[in-house]
Amino acid sequence: MAQTPSQQLRIWSIVIAVFLALMWLLGDVILPFVLGGAVAYMLDPAADWLERRGLSRTLATVLISVLTVVVFAVIALAVIPTLVRQAGALIETAPEILARLQSFLKERVPALMDESSTLRQSLQTLGEMLSSKGAALLEGVLTSALSLLNILVLVVIVPVVAFYLLLDWDRMIARLDELLPREHAPTIRLLAKRIDRALASFIRGQGTVMLILGTFYAIALMLVGLQFGLVVGAIAGLLTFIPYVGAIVGGALALGLALFQFWGEWWWILAVAVIFFSGQFLEGNILTPKLVGDSVGLHPVWLLFALSAFGTLFGFVGMLVAVPVAAALGVLARFGVERYKHGPLYRGADCPAEPQPDDAGPQD
Repeated sequence: MAQTPSQQLRIWSIVIAVFLALMWLLGDVILPFVLGGAVAYMLDPAADWLERRGLSRTLATVLISVLTVVVFAVIALAVIPTLVRQAGALIETAPEILARLQSFLKERVPALMDESSTLRQSLQTLGEMLSSKGAALLEGVLTSALSLLNILVLVVIVPVVAFYLLLDWDRMIARLDELLPREHAPTIRLLAKRIDRALASFIRGQGTVMLILGTFYAIALMLVGLQFGLVVGAIAGLLTFIPYVGAIVGGALALGLALFQFWGEWWWILAVAVIFFSGQFLEGNILTPKLVGDSVGLHPVWLLFALSAFGTLFGFVGMLVAVPVAAALGVLARFGVERYKHGPLYRGADCPAEPQPDDAGPQD
């Protein structure tokens, strides 16, 4: 006997509650498995591509794993130490930059820098705070990151989990498909395909855009001689997933640093501005249309809310799963709206129901 909608809703509510409870209880224990699953998901298209060209799944997985480990090792040895060193130097230099800003404002707008001026007091307080707590803040952030993503997790567990998941990815998907309830299997497959497209567009596509833009900003800023160019490029690249925010925050930071470093040499300041305008043009007209497309459907406000909510509830693991969960919920919400608009509640009892729209996207 088929289950009623209320019974199905109760079952799915229990499944979701158990999933959230496990995330909250296990916390950092499931972190390497979440990271390994994310890595396997991102690399699965490469493995499929190699299989279509004659390699076995095992050989394709081994080849991809070796190349990935080499790339991450090079980044860890060549980029991360420089990034940490520049971030520390930027925090140490911040009080000097604020002092120069204070002198500049005092010369140009003396009324704002009066002894009783709120702006003057704010700059002094900010400079003292950065001077006394900046180094401690950076050390605390690095210590927390190292305790969260310890060497054992990075070097051993995550690569092993990713390797085995990548090796068995297609078999796992086929096994899950066999376990779907037969009555709802077509609908679940349709939703899974839409969720996969949204995730692929956002995680793989947007991740590639972030990497390309971050690298472009960092190299271009270092070529023009801007101090802390690697840090600024990394910040701008990481924030690129929120439209315009990466360019605005990174551009404002880079221009602010350029004004103090290149004061009087306006062509270098202009060069920094041109770099970020070029990055925005590259992102909006080439990278995002080609790599991300228009099938993501994640509004920036919804994405920020998901990151904040899941990060607060489940910590770092919550932030990792926030984007996939937000994408899945977005797909489910749009599917619900489709069904609602084709149902009697929206159209009325006397209007004939329209046929349900088919999913036009290619099967992944």
